[in-house]
Parts: sequence; structure tokens; C-alpha cells
Amino acid sequence: MARMLEQSLLLTDLYELSMLEAYIAHGMTERASFELFVRKLPPERQFLLMAGLEQLVDFLENARFSPEELAWLRANGDFSPEFLDYLANFRFTGDVDALPEGTVFFPDEPMIRVTAPLPEAQLMETRLLNLLHLQTVIASKAARMVLAAPGKQLVDFGLRRAHGAEAGVLAARASYLAGFAASATVLAKRLFGIPVVGTMAHSFIEAHDDEALAFTRFAHVRPQGLTLLIDTYDTERAAAIVAQLAPRLHEEGIEVSAVRIDSGDLASHARRVRAILDAAGLHTIRIFASGGLDEHALRALCAAGAPIDGFGIGTSLTTSSDAPALDCAYKLQEYAGRARRKKSEGKATWPGRKQVYRRYTPDGVIAGDIVALVDEPMQGEPLLKPAMRNGRRVESLPGLEGARARAAASLASLPEPLRELQPGQIPVEISPGVRALAAALDRAMGVADAN
Repeated sequence: MARMLEQSLLLTDLYELSMLEAYIAHGMTERASFELFVRKLPPERQFLLMAGLEQLVDFLENARFSPEELAWLRANGDFSPEFLDYLANFRFTGDVDALPEGTVFFPDEPMIRVTAPLPEAQLMETRLLNLLHLQTVIASKAARMVLAAPGKQLVDFGLRRAHGAEAGVLAARASYLAGFAASATVLAKRLFGIPVVGTMAHSFIEAHDDEALAFTRFAHVRPQGLTLLIDTYDTERAAAIVAQLAPRLHEEGIEVSAVRIDSGDLASHARRVRAILDAAGLHTIRIFASGGLDEHALRALCAAGAPIDGFGIGTSLTTSSDAPALDCAYKLQEYAGRARRKKSEGKATWPGRKQVYRRYTPDGVIAGDIVALVDEPMQGEPLLKPAMRNGRRVESLPGLEGARARAAASLASLPEPLRELQPGQIPVEISPGVRALAAALDRAMGVADAN
């Protein structure tokens, strides 16, 4: 059922199909360009990180109505037979240009441009927003955590708090793209090759009458990358048990890689646990912490010098709890060779097909961006790249590891205040050509300037 849901073209809003029926009935099938952009940043966000393009391309390449879906639509009786005949042959044949995954971006900048016959480009709106919005929200949150805890191992623990199965798995992908080291979600390894790690739950310890016995049994069954959970009863007492147990396990060829603390004052516990382990000569055993953490907690623990080597992040990551949604929109910018513009109060759009050009300082730091028309000469690096042509992905579309590398480079190019999660913003200019086109359209429509 999950596979059917992921690829179904019925995973859309009713108004998309209603518009398509009207387009087809009146022969409105010329090429159109839609762009997805974010109007403004949520609080405590100085940048966003593009993610989700791979899943969108997969969806577009396989976009079609199944015989079962068409039979259901016919039985439902909401659409004309002529329109259903059109849907039976529906395929996406258009072009997609997009910010590569892992690219830092800002408001008013098109993340993606879809150019296709109007019905095709229109029908993609709902699922396109659904896929790109989710992963971009999570990747942007994860990037803040990566910046807050440089050099630390960060692991996604969020599946059980995710808003559904697909959201949990895609959150694992988005966080890995942003720089997390691994996930606890097993399916993320099968689908995306993401490293998966884990230890045991408190229930495993509680099921045994003796904590040392629980540790020993687990070690014998799961000796590789062995991490022991030590805060079920008394954290420091459990650390002392590990200190006694580790040499015996070593003689059996089993090494304790880490201990995990999931409750209490993490910094204080970590210091005391580190002292216990070091006194026993167990300097290589790492300390891993979890429990209600976000980027602010990570920064505080790192600033305090807490001897914690890695962190598991759950709810705050997978739900992006402080900023779970973006003010984003997918809007028509050109149809039948003519620029188009929405003029709604507070929601006016910049018309025409556009490109984003990025300028850097001599030392490689982002200096500013400019949004310009695609045929407008402009200095800087053009950010939108071909992702699909004629309904098929381009060969140069990078995979997850390429996106992960781009994310690391992109985050490194942020000015220092933004890397430190301090207030600040990158200037984004709207080019003279875009402004002139908007003014010309406003004059033609007899409306006042809205920008």
C-alpha cells in the first residue's frame, strides 16, 4: 500500500484535476513554467537547505494513472469520459530546473522550475510541494544542529515521532544529506544506503534482574559497534559496571564502543562517567547522549565542554518542532510564451522564468544573491541546474552522497554569524529585468505596483 500511495497521481488536491479537465476541454495545453519559492523564513531561520529533488524526479518519471485508478474515477462519475481518456495516456514530458540538493537558499529564490504543457505542470503541484517541503524543512533543521555541534556524531532517532512512515524515512534521508552521520531507521539503509546504528531500550535492561547480565548478554549477541545504555537506574553505577565488564569482554574479542546517557543533567553525568571510564583506562569508550535535544541544547553542551562525542536527536528534528512549515508556493510564471504574475495582496509574485546568481567574497563566503530573468546577463554562479529534460532525469543529477558533499560545502560558505546561528541575513536582490517585466505586466493589467 505504501508504494501505491507514493506513486499514485490521486495523491493530489481535487482542484488540480478540476483545473485539468477545464484546461483540456478548452485546448489550453501550451507550455507553461511554474516556480516553487519560499516567501519568508520562519523565526530562527537564517537560511534553508534544498532537499527532496531525487524523490520528486522519481515521481515525475513514473507519473501515470493506473488502470485501477482510472476505473475508480470512471465509477465515481465526477469527470467526463473525454477527460478520463486523456488521463489514461498522461505522462510527464516536461523539463525541470532546480537548485541541486544540499544548496543553501533564501526567500524569493526559485527552488525549482517546471516547464511543461500546462496540464502536466499543473498536476504536479501538490505532490511536488509535499516532497520538497518536507525534506527541505527537515534538512534545514538538521543543518542547524550540524552547525551547533561541529565534529560531533549526530544520529537521527526520530522515526517514532514522525508524522507517518514516509515522513520518518524521508527525514532520515534529509538529515543525512545535511550532515548527520547515521539514522536509527533500518529502512533508511535499505532505501538510501544510510548507515544505521542503535543500542537497546531501557526495557531490555529492566527485563533482566541484573544490569551486568543485561550488558553481557547484549554484548555477546551484538558485539559490533557495541553501545550500552547506562541510565536505566543509576548512571554512574552503571558506568562502573561497564568499567569492570569491559576488560572481560575485551578478552573475548568484544570492544565496548560507547555508552549512552538518555536522561538527567547530561553534561554533569557525562563528566562523571568520563572520569569513571578514564580511571579504568577506558579512554576509547565514547559517550553518546540523547533525550529531548535540539540545536540550542547542542550548542550549550558543546560550549560547556561536556565530554560527549555524539548525540541522538528525535522529536525536534523529525517534526522540526519550532518551525514545522514553510511559507512556500508553486506559482505560474509564464504560459504560452507570455509572462504571468499573481497580484494578490501580500502574495504578489515576480513574473517570468528566473535564475538565481550567487556571488562570493574572495575567500569563498556567500556575499549575496540576485534573482534575474533566465536571459538577463548577470554576474555570479547560476544556481538552478537541469534536473529533467523531456520527462527524463539528466545523467548528471547527483545522488545522495553528492548532495551530502554539496551541503557540507554550502554550509561552509555561509558567513560566520549564520554558521554560528546568530541573527543575520544574506542580501537577495531582484534584478532590474524582473522589476521592469513586473511593471510592464502591471501596466498592461491596469493594476498598481504591489512589490
